[in-house]
Amino acid sequence: MEEDEEEDYMSDLFIKQDVRPGLPMVRRMKEAIQKEEKQKEANEKNRQKSIKEEEKERRDLVLKSALGNENRGFALLQKMGYKSGQALGKSGEGIVEPIPLNIKTGRSGLGHEELKKRKAEEKLENYRQKLRMKKQANEEAADQFRIRFKNKQEERKMEGDLRKSQRACQQLDMQKDIDVPKETWYWLEPEEEDKKDEEDKEDECTSSDLSVSEKLHILTAYLREHHFYCIWCGTTYEDSEDLSSNCPGDSAADHD
Repeated sequence: MEEDEEEDYMSDLFIKQDVRPGLPMVRRMKEAIQKEEKQKEANEKNRQKSIKEEEKERRDLVLKSALGNENRGFALLQKMGYKSGQALGKSGEGIVEPIPLNIKTGRSGLGHEELKKRKAEEKLENYRQKLRMKKQANEEAADQFRIRFKNKQEERKMEGDLRKSQRACQQLDMQKDIDVPKETWYWLEPEEEDKKDEEDKEDECTSSDLSVSEKLHILTAYLREHHFYCIWCGTTYEDSEDLSSNCPGDSAADHD
């Protein structure tokens, strides 16, 4: 008898037992989770519903149910030929479903939701306006930067053309044995001659209040009138007729 009660370690029952390490812990965790879920379901069933929840359930139940013959209004409609599911109106173009109810359950006053919605729309519009203003300001700043950069480039180009005109004027005047320039700034000063290839050199001709563009216009006109020379063509023409016939114009824009 005792031998029958002893476990047979070679039997299939003993061999099929799952003896993987940690398995009992996983099984206990699953059981605990299932127990917790069952407890939550029981608590949810036993929980007493509030008055508002009960009213909402009754209201939804009534609204979902169709009108019956006990409703006087519906009975009158049936006497006039109305059938359930039919649209209202003589030609059947009216509504099919009743107008939905919008029941107010909160404690806020009438018009509060509309006011709240209007404030939200105003806030959104203000935000969009700020974005538009910021975008416009960025575009204006970019335009101003481009204009300043373009003006700086044009100014540097005019300064280079002026130095070129001064060198040409000095050479052509000296070829005609003119030792003194008509104006002091018509020729390059000695210190300017050493710096003629520097791009960022400031204008050191302070002998007059004329701007760089005005000096360039006056000096190129002098070169064209007295020497028949155009700095943009880089050519000395035979006479004024040859200059006017073959030179595109008296400005840099005419030579682009």
